[in-house]
Amino acid sequence: MLEGIETGYEERYDFPYRPGGPDRVYMLATTPRAGSTYVSHVLWKSGCLGAPLEYLNFLPGSPYAAVHSQPEKQTALWCSVLSRRTSPNGVFGVKCFSLQLRELQRDNPSLLLEVFATLFPKGDRAQVVRLKRRDLVAHAISYARAALSGVWRKEQEMSATPKVDYSDRAVDEARALLDRQEADWDLLFHEMGVEPLTLWYEDVLAQPDEAVRQVASYLGVAVNAAAAVAVPEVERQSQDDSKLWAERYSTSAPRS
Repeated sequence: MLEGIETGYEERYDFPYRPGGPDRVYMLATTPRAGSTYVSHVLWKSGCLGAPLEYLNFLPGSPYAAVHSQPEKQTALWCSVLSRRTSPNGVFGVKCFSLQLRELQRDNPSLLLEVFATLFPKGDRAQVVRLKRRDLVAHAISYARAALSGVWRKEQEMSATPKVDYSDRAVDEARALLDRQEADWDLLFHEMGVEPLTLWYEDVLAQPDEAVRQVASYLGVAVNAAAAVAVPEVERQSQDDSKLWAERYSTSAPRS
């Protein structure tokens, strides 16, 4: 858990306990630095689209790091969030990176089977919202700078904007990593016969209410303004240094 930062995983942000679990489940499938924290909070704030956070992220430094390398506790946690993080209208969402599913396959395959049975029910249409970024260079720069600086959220910037030395190589490696993760999603959804609803981060940033409407329509649920809930605010990180990186990258040597 990030010290002193409200992430939204805290108990006080739970929905009322729902013993029977969700009626409708969807995955917010995305990649790191695609703006998914902002988008997940936009959907959550509606009060009608669950609270699609990273309930399958057990890595050190994550909100659920306490159950890292503890498969039984990870499974118990998954069962718990299905009841605690389902909105009152019966909708549950989970945000996933493909790497998280790969880690589950390696470290807790029985939980992965449970997750797949929940998200991809036999004889029913799986519902997946896929979040992407149009500006692939900006995406790669965002990932590269965060990986080099260790700063992944606005709250970590403190009083000074983090400065990291420009690196062509870091951006190229980030692009390759993100491309592989997008390819993972392409393969999975092809194999599962899933046709996701695609959201673009840039569009959600410009029209968040429209993104809520699109997801609700895709899931077949109504949005009730009276159901809106308070969630932690997600502030956008400083873009100044990123712009300088983009300028440097655009004038660097051509790539094969």
